[in-house]
Amino acid sequence: MSVAARTARALRHPHNWIQLAKFGIVGATGFAINLAVYKALLGIGAHGAAAVSFVVSAASNYWWNRHWTFAGQKGSFALQGMRFYVVSLAAFGVNQLWLAVFLDWLNWGKLVSQAAAIILVTPLNFLGNKLWSFRTHQGGGRSRAAEPRSATASRR
Repeated sequence: MSVAARTARALRHPHNWIQLAKFGIVGATGFAINLAVYKALLGIGAHGAAAVSFVVSAASNYWWNRHWTFAGQKGSFALQGMRFYVVSLAAFGVNQLWLAVFLDWLNWGKLVSQAAAIILVTPLNFLGNKLWSFRTHQGGGRSRAAEPRSATASRR
């Protein structure tokens, strides 16, 4: 099945939209935590403050996504945590690139730059976490993460 067909099929499942909304709520909380920590630590420099705020907000986001957004997809705490942080580190790397563009090339303000960078990496973060971090099915075929909870329960 093509990526376009799988995407169209996934978009028809209300469960995926609910997960996206939950991820957005968790992300908004993480966003607020990130900006608060970032602002409090700007004295150590914008990139250093961004690194610390990333760690703090990522820890909060992992807990909430594991226990609420992707609660029906709990696997190994350590494996999902490692995957979550790999995705988060990739998103952080992209965040740092955007931060450099906004701060160094466009001369935007520090908080506005961080806010814009976070918003731009959110789709990468959601897809990485939904399709890899919290995926529980490891065999061939498609991931149970893409199916509604009732569909996975009926197979057990």
